[in-house]
Amino acid sequence: MTGEGGPEKLLARHRAVLPDWLSLYYERPVELTHGEGRHVWDSEGNRYLDFFGGILTTMTAHALPEVGRAVAEQAGRLLHSSTLYLNRPMVALAERIAALSGIRDPRVFFTTSGTEANDTALLLATAYRRSNQVLALRNSYHGRSFSAVGITGNSAWSPTSLSPVHTLYVHGGVRTRGPFAALPDAAFTEACVADLRDVLAQTRGGVAALIAEPVQGVGGFTSGPDGLFAAFREVLDAEGILWISDEVQTGWGRTGEHFWGWQAHAGQGPPDVLTFAKGIGNGMSIGGVVARAEVMNCLDSNSISTFGGSPVTMAAGLANLEYLLAHDLPGNARRVGGLLIERLRAVTAGLGLVREVRGRGLMIGIELVRPGTDLPYPAAASRVLEAARAGGLLLGKGGGPGGSVLRIAPPLSLTAAEAEAGAEVLAAALRAADAEPAA
Repeated sequence: MTGEGGPEKLLARHRAVLPDWLSLYYERPVELTHGEGRHVWDSEGNRYLDFFGGILTTMTAHALPEVGRAVAEQAGRLLHSSTLYLNRPMVALAERIAALSGIRDPRVFFTTSGTEANDTALLLATAYRRSNQVLALRNSYHGRSFSAVGITGNSAWSPTSLSPVHTLYVHGGVRTRGPFAALPDAAFTEACVADLRDVLAQTRGGVAALIAEPVQGVGGFTSGPDGLFAAFREVLDAEGILWISDEVQTGWGRTGEHFWGWQAHAGQGPPDVLTFAKGIGNGMSIGGVVARAEVMNCLDSNSISTFGGSPVTMAAGLANLEYLLAHDLPGNARRVGGLLIERLRAVTAGLGLVREVRGRGLMIGIELVRPGTDLPYPAAASRVLEAARAGGLLLGKGGGPGGSVLRIAPPLSLTAAEAEAGAEVLAAALRAADAEPAA
């Protein structure tokens, strides 16, 4: 315990100076003080296996020595300069990301967050197309800025209906709920394309872009069938509409099968614009946009970024990306994630509380419902979160209002033994919640 008082005193200080709407997990919030590998410790000395990684941000490992050294070495030389000056680490990381992006003739712009990256993508698309009309998916989440909230199709994260863009929502982000859920994959895709065409027919034309997460993160790790966005792309291309792939959560190999989520939909080529953040910095504040040069260079006024692309964060990103690739962590996500998904399906079989275990790689969701119904059960998700913490495991939550989906997204270096240990703790928490009377 620190000399400044325990979690209760820190919570009181938190509530006295921070917004009421700033969410905290757990009835008795936890203060994390340090980490190593896939584990973190709190201020009371408790050790946890981290299955959420700072909301999918600690991508490789806690306290990764390679990243720590890169940060310390760069900080010892120069902390900050802004984009008004040449920046060698920024150019080097941009070169690596451009080559990995799959986008033709790419340009890279760095921001400090995924929210800012998506905000920039909207600026580019609306300026390029000279339209403020944007297509987004139902159940989506793209950040907390005014414009990002305006394209978020999830009421739990949409505090205002006011927006600088005119958003039209289409189907396709949730495979197992909604009016098309009972259809086979091919028919589901056809129905979503028909819905897209119908929505476009209601507009005045000139829609700027479709922005979509290949796997919806905050929405509960949901996705449509592979190839859905390729089918969308045929319709979009005919109208000149841009495709923005929000890779803030799916990027860098987390899904295991691909380096980018869009690659599961590559039948019509790469997106026009790709946004990224979270894992690339392994905890440092990095976001960014990759776009075709024609789109990126469409702005006709000056712009800079004061903190985007800072020498320290770029050094961290380079070291983290090199570690990810050298140790084939996307491959590990595929192998260990596949084992973990199957293990979770096995231990939850027969539990009326569990509607579905879904996911790809180390991006796994467990959707909870009231037993005997198809109704979301946020209270049960909160109980499981508490029980898992008591057992030494940290999880996330997502889905609709209240959050009925347990979100599992550990660092991509997770071992098979750690996956098994986490599954055992989670299984016990789920069985206990399943046995409790419905609230």
